[in-house]
Amino acid sequence: MLKTVDARKIPCPGPVIEAKKALKDMKNGTLEILVDNTMAVQNLLKLSKYLQLEAAAEEVDEHNYKVLFSIGEGTGVEAENVAGEAEEGCGIDIRKPGKLVVISADHMGEGDNTLGEALIKGFIYALTELEQLPETMLFYNSGAKLTVEGADTLEDLKLLEAQGVEILTCGTCLNHYGLSEQLAVGAVTNMYVIAEKMMEAESIIKP
Repeated sequence: MLKTVDARKIPCPGPVIEAKKALKDMKNGTLEILVDNTMAVQNLLKLSKYLQLEAAAEEVDEHNYKVLFSIGEGTGVEAENVAGEAEEGCGIDIRKPGKLVVISADHMGEGDNTLGEALIKGFIYALTELEQLPETMLFYNSGAKLTVEGADTLEDLKLLEAQGVEILTCGTCLNHYGLSEQLAVGAVTNMYVIAEKMMEAESIIKP
């Protein structure tokens, strides 16, 4: 099965978002993403690395490239390098300076915990769809459970990190829950850095 997405003339991070949407609907086969600049190629290859998928990039002609994602076994896609420097204007930083998202629990709101867990997963996914992203995301207390191996939120957090969002998880919290060796996205931080990030933030969003 070959599926093609034409992401040419779509500004960054549009090609990554379109690829992510298409990959969600595929069980196996090859996804072909068409792009028109090397920065988009680099971002797509970075996405494939985060999703642990084999990927190949090919320059078709000037300003035309295709990136192939191999989903499942037996598709035989091999990685290639695309020469050339990133073009100016594509690697637009869509993070909002000074915007800090703080997640202190593995659920959103109070009441039914199952609902709360679904809500926080939906919130993190919604961030990936926004035109502007936060500069930093902090995870502490049971929120630390969202950044470890097996968490339902990992795919979306890895995509946010691939687009430049800084993701930091409280080391004391990971240790408390016995998850110190299972962090799967971002980096470990401490309470000094958490306090510093909060004090320096222009605005703090706490779902």
